[in-house]
Amino acid sequence: MRVMMPSALRSYTGAGEVEAEGETLAALLDDLDRRYPGIRFRVVDEQDRIRRHIRFFINGEQSFDLALKLEPDAEIYIVQALSGG
Repeated sequence: MRVMMPSALRSYTGAGEVEAEGETLAALLDDLDRRYPGIRFRVVDEQDRIRRHIRFFINGEQSFDLALKLEPDAEIYIVQALSGG
């Protein structure tokens, strides 16, 4: 699957687009963490919840469900909210 990375996570991946596998969004994040250690903790907290400033879009649809089933040809966008003043 193609996973599009926000610029804040590219220090882990070295690219704006990477490949990963997984039957669910949680499994995809586990695969990303195997390939790019530490990346999962940047998007999921200690209670296994998606962090407030992170959004996942799967084939154009926003999802907050780590158990969401993924199709092998899915396109996943990880979007990080900007903050500041």
